[in-house]
Formats: sequence, C-alpha cells, structure tokens
Amino acid sequence: MRNLVPTFQAYPFDLAVIRNLHTLDFHPKVTYIVGENGMGKSTLMESIAVSWGFNPEGGTMNFSFSTQATHSNLFEYIQLVKGPRRPRDGFFFRAESYYNLATTIDELDREPSPGRPIKDSYGGKSLHEQSHGESFFSTFVHRFGGNGLYILDEPEAALSPLRQMAMLTRIHELVQQNSQFIIATHSPILMAYPDAQIYNLTPDGIEIQTLEETDHYLIMKEFLNNKDKMIQQLFEDNDN
Repeated sequence: MRNLVPTFQAYPFDLAVIRNLHTLDFHPKVTYIVGENGMGKSTLMESIAVSWGFNPEGGTMNFSFSTQATHSNLFEYIQLVKGPRRPRDGFFFRAESYYNLATTIDELDREPSPGRPIKDSYGGKSLHEQSHGESFFSTFVHRFGGNGLYILDEPEAALSPLRQMAMLTRIHELVQQNSQFIIATHSPILMAYPDAQIYNLTPDGIEIQTLEETDHYLIMKEFLNNKDKMIQQLFEDNDN
C-alpha cells in the first residue's frame, strides 16, 4: 500500500523505519521491536495494533475509550497478512496510556451491569489501588489467558528487574498456550526470550540482531563490568 502514501516527507512516513519498510515478518512466538528513542517503535506498534482492531490507547478490542486522539494514520497504509490460526484472546498493552485504561475500567465498573465487574479479569482489585508495577503485572498474569495476540509497548516501564524476569516466565507460559507476542522494549532482560526475532530500528531502517548485538545489551554489560570507569568518564565529559 506504499503507492497510496501521500508523501514521505511528513510524519509518520518520514521516519526511516517507515520510509524503508516493505514487509515485516513476525515470529510465531515472540518478536521484539527495539531501538533508540525517536526511531518510531511506538508509532509502528500502534499502527499494527490499530490495524488489527485494538483501541489506540490500549486494552482489548472491546475498549473504545479515547482521552486524546494522538495516534497517526499509519494504520490506514499497512496491510496485515493473518495466518490460518486466529487468536481467541488479545490485548494491546501501552505503558504510556495504562493509567487511562485503569481509569476506564473503574468507570465502567461503577455503571449498572448484569455481568461481573471488569476488574475481576484483572485480579479482582482496582488497578488504581495497586502500585504501578503491581497493576502492570496483574494484567499480564490475570487478563492474559492464552491463545492470544499480545502487543506490548514498553511493558518494563514499571517493572523491577526481578519482575521483568517473572515477566519472561509469564511470556513462556503463554507461548506454550499458543500465544504470540510483539514487544517494543528497552530492557535486555525482556529481550532474552530464546526463541524470538529481534528487529532493531535505526536511522537507516530495520535490521535483524541477536540480543548480544543490541546496544541495550552491550551498554548494560559494559556499565556493569566497568561501572566506576564509565561513571568517571561520564562525569568528566559533563564537567568539560
């Protein structure tokens, strides 16, 4: 659908990742979208999610709330090629608008309804009555039920390193239940799922990398192995 793009000189089509994108194959288990800030990770993730039918601000396909329409129209110019196995569950997890999702759930649960409260699907407790990290993890543990497509944009934002490792375990449990993940992340821990594809977004487009080749892994490893030296160099550069 590139022939329908009005111009590649304006956002979001001027992003290198979009300008040079033709096709992108997703791993049947886990696909990672990584790269520096500003490379277009969230824009790409949002377009995939909206094209599938998810609300731009996150949640299941049953959510239609909108606090501010800031999503791009990129989804109108991509075509998803779906496999023969259709997911029975799905969720677009977006860290930056998760507060809005939690608020919407509380508001809907206050309305008269013959059904169970929505919060029961998230552990039975209001997401606003938990810490940020606890509410994130409640969604991963209680709402994600398997046989699903889960699109996660920076899920590590409120998770400690220990919880990030627990998240890896949860991802593996759900993969074993025929689930597929597409994850945008900066976390080398979350990138460590062994049977996965990593796409690194760069100013020149998209490249395939292993975990050990990513800047995220290399910089973190160098910092942990040479902390004092790196801090000294950082402070010296700042002083100069």
